[in-house]
Amino acid sequence: MKILKWGFIGCGEVTEKKSGPAFSEVEGSTVVAVMSRSERRAKSYAERHDIPRWYTDAQELIDDPEVNAVYIATPPSSHATFAIMAMRAGKPVYVEKPLAASYEDCARVNRVSEETGVPCFVAYYRRYLPYFQKVKDIVDSGAIGQTLDVQIRFAVPPRAEDYAAPDQLPWRVQPDIAGGGYFYDMAPHQLDLLQHLYGVITEVRGIKANRGGLYAAEDTVSACFEFENGLPGSGSWCFVAHEAAREDRIEIVGDKGMLCFSVFDFEPIRLHTSSGTEVITVPNPPYVQYPIIKSVCEHLQGLGICECTSVSATPVNWVLDRILGKF
Repeated sequence: MKILKWGFIGCGEVTEKKSGPAFSEVEGSTVVAVMSRSERRAKSYAERHDIPRWYTDAQELIDDPEVNAVYIATPPSSHATFAIMAMRAGKPVYVEKPLAASYEDCARVNRVSEETGVPCFVAYYRRYLPYFQKVKDIVDSGAIGQTLDVQIRFAVPPRAEDYAAPDQLPWRVQPDIAGGGYFYDMAPHQLDLLQHLYGVITEVRGIKANRGGLYAAEDTVSACFEFENGLPGSGSWCFVAHEAAREDRIEIVGDKGMLCFSVFDFEPIRLHTSSGTEVITVPNPPYVQYPIIKSVCEHLQGLGICECTSVSATPVNWVLDRILGKF
């Protein structure tokens, strides 16, 4: 078995809670180096997680002869640059979602992956979680019949940090770093899941607005879209809502029933049919990225196929950019 020796570019919150420990849980996989622009953060992360080496320069980590695969956990604006650097060095990449801060950057990543023959995978890990696999099983089983419509509804109050001074706002509401506001950070998971169920979205229209005035990026978005199979859908997102409006819900309406589930809160799945309402609870693993990281590792070890590639992830950015009027 090929032993994968990962180098992390970025060591923020996502690597602490969702992904980082999972790399060492997979057989034949280990973490040998980590990089952060902050020497203090890189050194601390390496020491706390027993990682042998740390860097403050991404190129140095990529050039480390012990590193043979790279995980990119930085804000989206640097995803394409680091992914291309790694692939040109012959090292496979696993990058956080969204793949990049724009559709154009996604296309650049795909071209380099094709030119070099080096794979790039994207952390749309919800595809691999038992909770969402159960959603897919219910849809595929025909329990709600033919799907007629899908609806995304998401609303949350502002976060405490959203009230900060302009030069201290979180990167997720800085479009030059994130690609947009919270919409560009949260909606990708919802849109990827729906495209995983129904195929790519080929038509989309959106309206964006800034209703709260807390930062420059959009904070409220509405959209309608159509999948390649003709299925219509719609979505609404508000990141400055009152607590009373808080909602995390996707509804799939069929001609024999309706399926409701959440994307971030993992509320029990609800299946409504003529027989009544079935409430389904599905637990997820402690490290939510473990199933997809295992799939990526097995792909690189020649033991399986991971379909969550940069090519499959790119349609999400196309939809995001169309909704926000970026092209």
